[in-house]
Amino acid sequence: MKKGLTVSIVFNAQSLNYGEGIGNISELKKLTRADGNMYTFASRQALRYDVVRLGHDFFNWNLQVVDKAKGTIQFRDDLSIEDSQEMDLFGYMKTNKKTDDSKGGSATREAVIRLSNAISLEPYRSDMDFLNNKGLADRINEHPNLANIEQHLSFYTYTFTIDLSKIGKDGDIELPNEEKSKRVVEFLEIVKVLNRNIRGRQENLSPLFAVGGIYDIANPFFLGRIKLDASQKGYEVNSKAIKEVVDSTFLGKSLLEDTFVGMTDGIFNNKEEFEKILPNQVSTVDNFFNGLISGVKEYYGV
Repeated sequence: MKKGLTVSIVFNAQSLNYGEGIGNISELKKLTRADGNMYTFASRQALRYDVVRLGHDFFNWNLQVVDKAKGTIQFRDDLSIEDSQEMDLFGYMKTNKKTDDSKGGSATREAVIRLSNAISLEPYRSDMDFLNNKGLADRINEHPNLANIEQHLSFYTYTFTIDLSKIGKDGDIELPNEEKSKRVVEFLEIVKVLNRNIRGRQENLSPLFAVGGIYDIANPFFLGRIKLDASQKGYEVNSKAIKEVVDSTFLGKSLLEDTFVGMTDGIFNNKEEFEKILPNQVSTVDNFFNGLISGVKEYYGV
C-alpha cells in the first residue's frame, strides 16, 4: 500500500529567518552557491516551530511536554507520543544521566515528518533597511538608537516527506488509526495556512504552488527540482525538471499516476505546461490538499 507522502511547495514571503548578526546589523540566514549568488533561507527548525505553534492554536496540540529536570531542556520522561503530537510527528531525544548503575545514553525517536529548509528561489541582492526609534526618543528628548536590518522579498521552496506507516508507533505504543489519521490531516491543514510571526510582521507561508502525492516509498522526489524563471512577463515554475521526475520510474512503476499539482491562479504564467505533463491532475492548491487528505484517510481506513 502507498505510504510515502511527499510535497514540494512554493510560497512568497519576506525576510523569514535572522542569524546572530554583527553589531547593529541584523543578518538573514544565507547560503552561497557556485554561481556567486546568495540565497536566504528559513531553517527547518523555524518551519517546525511555526507548525507546532499553529497546531496548538488551531487544534490544541499539547505543548506542556518539556522540562529542565536533567539540566537541559528536553521532553519529559513520563510522557510519550500518546500525549504529544509533536513528539510523534517530529521525534524526540531524552537523555539519561550516567550513574553507578547506568551507563547513561539517550532514548530517541526519529522524525516521521521530515522538513527541508525553505530556500529562496531568487538571489539576495544586499537590500538593507535602516531603522531607528526616533518616535520614542523624541518623547524624552534623546537621540534615537540606530539599526540596520537585511531585507529579502522572494519566492521560497521547501519539501516535507511523511512515512505514513510510522505515524503513531513508538516501541510498544501504537495509537488507533483514527488518531494517526487525525494527526496527519491536522498537519496538512496547518501547511495550507502556514504563517510566521517575525519582527512585528506576520508572513504568509501558505502554498502558491505544490507538487507531490502519495507513493510506494517515502522519498522527497521533488526536493531540489523546483526552479523559478523570471522575465518581464512574470514568473514561471520551471517544468522541465519536474517532468523528468514525473516521467521516471521506481521498481518499474511510473510516478505519473500518483503525482498531482496545485497552483494558485494569477501567480505563475505556465499552468498549461503542467496540464500537459499531468493531464487532469492539475487543480487549485485547496483541491490538491483535499486529495492528499482523502488519500491519508484511505490509507488508515477511516
